[in-house]
Amino acid sequence: MPPSEPRPAALPSLASPSLAGFAQGTAALLWLPQAALLAWAVERLARGEGLAAVLLPALGIALLGALRAGCEAWGMRRVFVRAREALSVLRARAASALAAHSPLDRARPASGLAASTIAEQAEAVVPYLVRYAPARWRAAVVPLAILPLVAVHSWVAALVLLVAAPLIPLFMAIVGWRARAASEAHMVEAGGMQAFLLDRLRGLASLRALGAIEATALRLGEAAQSLRCRTMAVLRIAFLSSAVLELFSALGVAMVAAYVGFHLLGHFEFGTWGRRLSLGEGLFVLLLAPAFFEPLRELSAVWHDRAAGEAALASLDRLAEGRMVLPGAHTGPVAVDRGESGPPSVHLHGRAGALADGAPVFDACDLHIAPGEHVALMGASGAGKTCLLSLIAGLMPAQGRIAIGGVPLNDRSAASLRRRMAWMGQKPHVFAGSVASNVALGRAGVHAAQVEAAMRFAALDAVAQARPGASLGEGGRGLSGGEAVRLALARLAAHPEADLLLVDEPTAHLDSETAARVADALVALAHGRTLIVATHDPLLAARMDRVIRLEAMPAEEAA
Repeated sequence: MPPSEPRPAALPSLASPSLAGFAQGTAALLWLPQAALLAWAVERLARGEGLAAVLLPALGIALLGALRAGCEAWGMRRVFVRAREALSVLRARAASALAAHSPLDRARPASGLAASTIAEQAEAVVPYLVRYAPARWRAAVVPLAILPLVAVHSWVAALVLLVAAPLIPLFMAIVGWRARAASEAHMVEAGGMQAFLLDRLRGLASLRALGAIEATALRLGEAAQSLRCRTMAVLRIAFLSSAVLELFSALGVAMVAAYVGFHLLGHFEFGTWGRRLSLGEGLFVLLLAPAFFEPLRELSAVWHDRAAGEAALASLDRLAEGRMVLPGAHTGPVAVDRGESGPPSVHLHGRAGALADGAPVFDACDLHIAPGEHVALMGASGAGKTCLLSLIAGLMPAQGRIAIGGVPLNDRSAASLRRRMAWMGQKPHVFAGSVASNVALGRAGVHAAQVEAAMRFAALDAVAQARPGASLGEGGRGLSGGEAVRLALARLAAHPEADLLLVDEPTAHLDSETAARVADALVALAHGRTLIVATHDPLLAARMDRVIRLEAMPAEEAA
């Protein structure tokens, strides 16, 4: 998402107090009347009023305790539900941004890093929202409610609390700066290790062939050791923040307890507005002193959750705010005029496309393909056949003008125009799942009957391991190369809206008999549609209406 585009309105208020947060804060404040009732009961017992004197305070304490537990439980449940919903929104936003990246974009995040961020690191957002946000609210409200009550009875005790309290957030902030940096470094290290491991697992066969298994294991061990050091650094900072809080809170409570004790014994006559504290008043002040520091202690306990949560939010933001390559990534689908009726024409004019270094793919391209025309793109490897198909599909940034069916391909029209396109790449990817789901690809309106018809068209119904309900492994385990190509043909056949077929090397790496069958099926499927196929196969090219040789681009042969 570009820096100029505002974040969604719901996201800035993720850590802001909600009704559930207020309920949890109210639960913490209910301790104040409980402490008052407890101090009153002890004072009455000290005066010798007997057991009957504590029945009413005990009943009040029990009722307030039940109310406090109910508010805390309801608030915690609501905060947790809200946190999971917010995390789902963040994950969906990051996933949508990743999906909008073109597969040709070299700046897109590594798949291992992206998977680690969305699936693993993002979970740190939940403790941040469930524990830290309510704790921060209580730390801001509860001490301010307790301080005046203490000051009414003893200004000395209130002064002790007032002096000790600011030191805790001060030192926690100092520690917190370092904690956030350590958490971000830890997440980067973990994501890098995930990306390294995924990359090496994908290339395991090549590593074995090159005899690099031991070197890879050594590097993986070094990465694991570095991650361990990062983890220990985060834990050290977490323990340090807890130690800082415990020190100052213990000193504050001890000083209040010492003052109240010496005052009740008659050694201190000052600090109580010219009168002596009663036993009940002194006990009330003593009970409030630990409660004064309790929200701050809770805040310190979840300080690490804050650091980890903010680092996770920053990682998700980096995924969501990455450089978008696809046209239409910023605005989303927008209904546009379909343009020409029937199969579309394709026009590409001007400087078209840019590589990672900014160099144009074609300096002065002028390509015109008539509606329903079947065109073969031929040329040496690296001539730009796949790039030209990618430009027409909107998978590369276009510096010139591209029109599909008379409609310019831009950020507003890309989503609508892609619905009338079908793509078949050099190496069709097979997802882990059933054969039927691999053919349908989750497209709306593709029913089981259409999937079965598409499989019969691609001659997959004769393949035992390619039944609609059969499971396939990631990357096509269970299918041969020719069967994977047939699966890709079935995907095209199951896309009835597509009237522009973009096909990249459909017969590469196939034997002559299978290549001929694939060519027959492709030509039959392209009847009444516009077909652009990049190929080295002269037999397939001969069956097209026209051949464009990219060595001649951008000369007159392209017109």
